[in-house]
Amino acid sequence: MLLRHEYVRKGKNPPGAHLQVHAHRDELAYLLRLAERKQSSPSGKSGRGKPPRISEIRFPVGGHRFRPGLEDVLLLLEREFAIDVEPGWRKIIEAETGKWRQSRLRAAVRDAPDVAAAVLRDLGYAVDPPQGDGLPAPRSSGMDSRLYWP
Repeated sequence: MLLRHEYVRKGKNPPGAHLQVHAHRDELAYLLRLAERKQSSPSGKSGRGKPPRISEIRFPVGGHRFRPGLEDVLLLLEREFAIDVEPGWRKIIEAETGKWRQSRLRAAVRDAPDVAAAVLRDLGYAVDPPQGDGLPAPRSSGMDSRLYWP
């Protein structure tokens, strides 16, 4: 086994959805070299001229909406690498993770409002479509992008 995507419904350790890499770097490098040959030109040359690097592998972790947050990385560092943490750190991380997940859910609902409305109706909520052309007005995220981009 080289790698696996896992989902564990209950528990915090390991995290619910995660990627686990089993392979040694030599095994992955060998497969990358095979893939490079397969993708090379008819002459057999790939044009890269350098050995494949594991750092060039892009592992999917949830796409645009459901990508991990910074808090997930901090939890990884504590869990897997036993970094030093301050007292009460986990409570802060869990609160921020909750905020992140809710922001992702809001974004996903904006992507598919009909699906969200159908789920709410299935749960017994009364949901009426918006008046007019059926499209909600664009909403600001409330975040100042200058805080994150120069």
